Amino acid sequence: MTTKVFGHKSPDTDSTGSPIAWAWYMSEVLATPATPVLLGEPNTEAAFVLEHWNLSKPEIISDVAEGEKVVIVDTNNPAELPAGINKADITAIIDHHKLVGGLETKGPIDITIRPLACTATIMYDLMGGAIAKAPRGIKGAMLSCILSDTLEFRSPTTTEHDKAVAEALAADLGVNMGELAAAMFEAKSDVSAFSDAELLRMDSKEYTVDGKELRVSVLETTAPKLLLDRKDSLMASMVDVAKEDGADQVLLFIIDILNEEATLLVPNDFVKAVAEASFGCTVSGDTLVLPGIMSRKKQIIPALKV
Repeated sequence: MTTKVFGHKSPDTDSTGSPIAWAWYMSEVLATPATPVLLGEPNTEAAFVLEHWNLSKPEIISDVAEGEKVVIVDTNNPAELPAGINKADITAIIDHHKLVGGLETKGPIDITIRPLACTATIMYDLMGGAIAKAPRGIKGAMLSCILSDTLEFRSPTTTEHDKAVAEALAADLGVNMGELAAAMFEAKSDVSAFSDAELLRMDSKEYTVDGKELRVSVLETTAPKLLLDRKDSLMASMVDVAKEDGADQVLLFIIDILNEEATLLVPNDFVKAVAEASFGCTVSGDTLVLPGIMSRKKQIIPALKV
């Protein structure tokens, strides 16, 4: 039976590239047939990475069958996985997020969760010397994952080990990391083809905070003005997106990669209260600029209070 390897819904670069890399390792090194799949369309940056490294876009699936062998990467949160995940045969989890709970397995499994910025960094370590056998596209995908998740080492989630692994991959590939990252971020910043609802769900995760269901969305960009020019329509769309997704509120943080700050849209008094309680500030108007805020995982989620 072929094992399916996948990351979270709304796939970013790490949840697109890491399944490809690990499926290669399982198939070619461990001699365990595996195939990468996605739980949605890859975002514009991930699509660029696939094209840049001449990698085929994995099949997109909506669910998994009972007893089907799967490996989960870049998440351990059931809310970000197919509805039937607990009926599947989960054989391994490789992740760099906090342990959420709620997954059930058929028996003991391999679980690797490490405090690093990127799943691909963990995979590099787990592969050991076998990384030397990896095709150029696999190494390129892994490098791209690290550059994406660390925002080219600007994110506070970045560790020295993430940076060292990226530098080793870049040297091996003969790639200029600055040029690759700039091209990736440019692709990520091109959101003209997306509706407001698609943008709100593009890089979005569900969290329960003080009994409230929040959809916390981030949009990382080198051109924040393109998003802020759509501020009014984005805030209007939050109502329907929250209702359709069973959330109490959508929080949207626009991450300015180059200026290293976040802008939170403040559409109503509820979000204003959340912002003031969470970030110790006074909000006036419908936006809040948060200098130095770059990471949902390390800076936004731990701070949220309702």
